[in-house]
Amino acid sequence: MYEDEATMLKDYAGRLAELRKCLNVDATKADIAAIEREMTASNFWDEPEAAQKVMQRLKMLKGFIAAPDELQREIEDGSVLVELAQGEADESMAKELSDLSKALGEKLDRLEITSLFTDPRDSKSAIVNIHPGAGGTESCDWAEMLYRMITRCCERHEFSVEVVDYLEGDEAGLKSATIFVEGPFAYGNLKSEAGVHRLVRISPFDANKRRHTSFAAIEVVPKVDDDVDIEVKEDDIVMQVFRSSGPGGQKVNKTSSAVRLTHTPTGIVVACQIERSQSRNRATAMQMLKAKLYDIEMQKKEVERLALREGQQDVAWGSQIRSYVLHPYQLIKDHRTDAETGNVDKVLDGDLDMFIAAYLKWNLQRKGRN
Repeated sequence: MYEDEATMLKDYAGRLAELRKCLNVDATKADIAAIEREMTASNFWDEPEAAQKVMQRLKMLKGFIAAPDELQREIEDGSVLVELAQGEADESMAKELSDLSKALGEKLDRLEITSLFTDPRDSKSAIVNIHPGAGGTESCDWAEMLYRMITRCCERHEFSVEVVDYLEGDEAGLKSATIFVEGPFAYGNLKSEAGVHRLVRISPFDANKRRHTSFAAIEVVPKVDDDVDIEVKEDDIVMQVFRSSGPGGQKVNKTSSAVRLTHTPTGIVVACQIERSQSRNRATAMQMLKAKLYDIEMQKKEVERLALREGQQDVAWGSQIRSYVLHPYQLIKDHRTDAETGNVDKVLDGDLDMFIAAYLKWNLQRKGRN
């Protein structure tokens, strides 16, 4: 009785042990201990900025090992529970143990994805922007579907989401939306979604029930640290103010406190309407602008590096990355990794782990091929 569950938990324990080695959990714990000893020094807070950076690093390291430690405890507790059920021949625990094994397997799958995070920016929070392509109401509706997919994915990973800007479509959907996503490896998990997403379906807005193809884009950039020096000249910024509206503006007043900034050299536009204060909205918008400018520079360097290694100059960014076909058959396929699934409802409900893992492996091979 419960041999399958016992075998699964034993397998999980082995996989986790290997994963802990890959993640250097023991070395990270040694780093934490060293930092905590450093913090006991009487002069630790003499330089507040330096001390704050040390505190931030400590928080990051603790967050890094928290999940492996917690999962190890849960697997050990689950193994004990299975042994007790086997010893007492208790058939009433069949569903509970089956559900427990499944849940622990899903946690381990997500944790294994963490081992693929090799970019230092992967651990950072993320700024996600979603906007429709050409196609009017159809594309606006598709953009809103992607917005829901991303926010549901964040819920699954227990990330916090803050709506920074949201502009509703004229008839349905949305014209643009920007969210801040906070949580361990938020950027690392969501960067796989950056690019153009294509939808093929029978349009709910077409009285003749014809098939339509729609496009929408997702932009994902890591939030930059305050100590990252990015120069933005005031003369290069055009600021507009407007009244808050939509999900991001329902909790703020209806004065012209929302801010839109346009960076004239690059054409980048950012907007924020989450605060009652115009100055605070501007400060948040500036943070978003700096994050985008920093990401552009990082992408340029990556393009140059890849072009140099591969002997080519044309390395495209932002092209179509994934197709979602809802009619005449159901299939979602990622064009970079060839990962695909017929369970479209599951993906559109935010279960992106398969595509995240496939992207991280593909990206690692593309960059290193070692």
